[in-house]
Amino acid sequence: MENAFTRRLGISCPILQAPMAGGPATPELAAAVSNAGGLGSLGAGYWTPEQIRDAIREVRRRTDRPFGVNLFVPERTDTADEAVAAMNAHLNHYRARLGIGPAPFTPAHAPSFEAQLQVLLEEGVPVFSFTFGIPPADAIQAMKRRGTFIVGTATTVEEGIRLEAAGVDAVAAQGSEAGGHRGTFLGDAGDALIGTLALVPQLADRVSVPVIASGGIMDGRGLAASLALGASAVQMGTAFLASPESGAPAAHKRMVLSSGEDATAITHVYSGKAARGIRTEFMQDMQAYPGTIPGYPIQNALTRDIRQAAAQADDPSLMSLWAGQGLRLATAQAAADIVRRTVAEAQAAIGNLSKLAGQG
Repeated sequence: MENAFTRRLGISCPILQAPMAGGPATPELAAAVSNAGGLGSLGAGYWTPEQIRDAIREVRRRTDRPFGVNLFVPERTDTADEAVAAMNAHLNHYRARLGIGPAPFTPAHAPSFEAQLQVLLEEGVPVFSFTFGIPPADAIQAMKRRGTFIVGTATTVEEGIRLEAAGVDAVAAQGSEAGGHRGTFLGDAGDALIGTLALVPQLADRVSVPVIASGGIMDGRGLAASLALGASAVQMGTAFLASPESGAPAAHKRMVLSSGEDATAITHVYSGKAARGIRTEFMQDMQAYPGTIPGYPIQNALTRDIRQAAAQADDPSLMSLWAGQGLRLATAQAAADIVRRTVAEAQAAIGNLSKLAGQG
């Protein structure tokens, strides 16, 4: 399972754990995947610089293996104050249902990307990945001077070409099957729903840096197929969601283990940005909302108290249950066991194909 990509990263198998921001990607999960030979990751997009530093140091207490940290490239969203106020008032219905009081709207301020990045530089993280765009050139150069391996997220070939031109060391090809937020930064996310099977070989043919396949990959068959398509590695998120090390709420894990491949949809009602998750009552209700849904990060801030209260109440109907389309293949295995099983299955699949080739 080793190749030029794994050797450069210092890992023994081409499996990256997706940096699932918002809770699932804990230091425990990242360290477990890294210790098993893959690359664990922290989804730090929502964290303060202090939280990022603490998490990085916790990972290092648990492993001496390489790991990654993912940040969100800042975006500008212009939504009229009236639309924001109307949405906040509409959400009071759900707050009342959960027994929490109305929330006065306060402007949404995402953590400072520059301050977050500074922590990564100071801590010398081995791998820096990002999504929602391309960081400023000086940020990429600062990382390169530190010897950090840089991974950008693309949902189309053109985005991958732009990322390579910006200086990334690898491109994560996010197929439409992937759970969580879409990383589209050129054009509309609805026009960038390219399946993993179609995206990976087209992107591998157009860029010279390694391609990491992401979206719907849950086991060794997906790993073997991705390598055959030209990927150097895979990134798996939903496969780890129900593991003991995952920080996903209990209700989220239950839904992952009990849902099928047709249970997800892409929605922007939770955060203002397109994301794939298991269908919920909240998603269905909000389809009838007559007003404007504020963009990210405003809508994300408006719904945060509802999502958190729903998780505490063990009520999945109002939670954001991010997950990809490979749900029937999800297990509650420990993260290390998932890595080892995936490698063994991939080796078996490749062996079977070799036998078929020999018979020809």
